[in-house]
Amino acid sequence: MGPAGQKPAAFSLFISDLHLCSSRPAITAQFLGFLQDQAIHAEALYILGDFFEYWAGDDDLAQHQPIIQALRMLAHHGTRVYFMHGNRDFLIGETFAEAAGLTLLADPTLITLYGKRALLSHGDALCTDDVAYQTFRQQVRTPTWQQTFLQQPLSTRKAQIEALRQRSEQEKSGKQESIMDVNDQAVASLLREHDYPELLIHGHTHRPARHPLEVDGHKIDRWVLGDWYDQGSCLVADLQGIRNQPLA
Repeated sequence: MGPAGQKPAAFSLFISDLHLCSSRPAITAQFLGFLQDQAIHAEALYILGDFFEYWAGDDDLAQHQPIIQALRMLAHHGTRVYFMHGNRDFLIGETFAEAAGLTLLADPTLITLYGKRALLSHGDALCTDDVAYQTFRQQVRTPTWQQTFLQQPLSTRKAQIEALRQRSEQEKSGKQESIMDVNDQAVASLLREHDYPELLIHGHTHRPARHPLEVDGHKIDRWVLGDWYDQGSCLVADLQGIRNQPLA
């Protein structure tokens, strides 16, 4: 409580690209601490994709129980939790959402954030210069592909995902950095489609920054979320504005 019993000022948190997995237990521990120390005081927590290193299907909940239980506890304490698919965890479904007590968001989603219109996205759909990836993305996001994939045994799915991950890492090493960043025209087109929101918040590129834009005479701030490879990072939004906040 603040002075004279006042409640703390309302704020919301945005994170993405944690890439949680068993091989990086320190990052999982940092995330669980972040929920207990910071997110529990927030009005809302938005997870904008690539929360997990990969997701083979909602029948694989067992190994992620500590994370699921922590999210459910956060929601139980009153923080609204929202999740948007990334390129690593687009197979997360309603079973996971219900178990974790969170709400799935479409990509993109437009929200009102302390008086400003904010467009949320994972960000990979904006990297249109990477034509090969966009072709792959379009294929795996179809219901037919996902249904066929999820009908396979879990072990088979995990083996296929691991092979795809290794191939992706090899292909990345041969790509120019600019190809893997957002395309300015794609960003402008998305903002036009949603009537020029004041804010665009996304992850995916692992390049945390604020980019002031002007699109057709409209001033818009594009905020890019940081990844959690070396340490945690989040975006804090409140009535005073938005700021990137590294986590110790």
